[in-house]
Amino acid sequence: MNTLVEYPLPEWLSILFLFVIPLPFLLILLFIKKHQEKGSNGFAFYAVGLFFLLYLAYISFASFKGWFNVISFPPSVLLLSTFPYGLFLFGVVMNSMTFKNIIENSALENLVKLHIFRIIGVFFILLAFYDALPKPFALIAGFGDIITAISSVFVAKAICNKKPYAQKLVTYWNIFGTIDILFTAIAANILTKISIDTGAMGVDALAMFPFCIIPAFAPPTILLMHWVIFKKVKTNYGS
Repeated sequence: MNTLVEYPLPEWLSILFLFVIPLPFLLILLFIKKHQEKGSNGFAFYAVGLFFLLYLAYISFASFKGWFNVISFPPSVLLLSTFPYGLFLFGVVMNSMTFKNIIENSALENLVKLHIFRIIGVFFILLAFYDALPKPFALIAGFGDIITAISSVFVAKAICNKKPYAQKLVTYWNIFGTIDILFTAIAANILTKISIDTGAMGVDALAMFPFCIIPAFAPPTILLMHWVIFKKVKTNYGS
């Protein structure tokens, strides 16, 4: 049974990651708090906050117990976290009235601005710098996230200012961001298969704590956010 390759990474890198990884969770919670129904007594805010805490605790527990350490295809971190989490988001959360009401009450520009947390994609590049990820994969995935994150500010501003090009801009931006996260997810699986077959470098670093939080949380969350933006664009612009 093959196990993950542990790369010697500087301690500061893991500490920095743990310092910034709460950002997406906090931004989503603040978004929910702002747009949840009046008179709900903050139910959605507290429920999602509790879910995030439990999910992060589960990811940490699974990682320290070595559940993600076995090299498999699909990777065990996906089988034990990403896939179940994705099914929960798209099968349960997306169809709930609470979710639908929050999205209905939200502004398109605020949904776009949520993607600023994808600046965390810089960690792909940092991991590649320390030879813990294949450089072509890390550079494409990392810079794709960084571009999506930074440009989200300008896209949101164009929507807010009702620029005539706002609809096309947000649509193209949303397509780019979707392709970026799909590339990252698909390429990571392909590299894992190649690693199993040939022994070449895979994406083992993304299955180790604390970086395992990225695949466990980001792909389903980001894809849902992009799907919501596509729906919101259709509603707002009627096409």
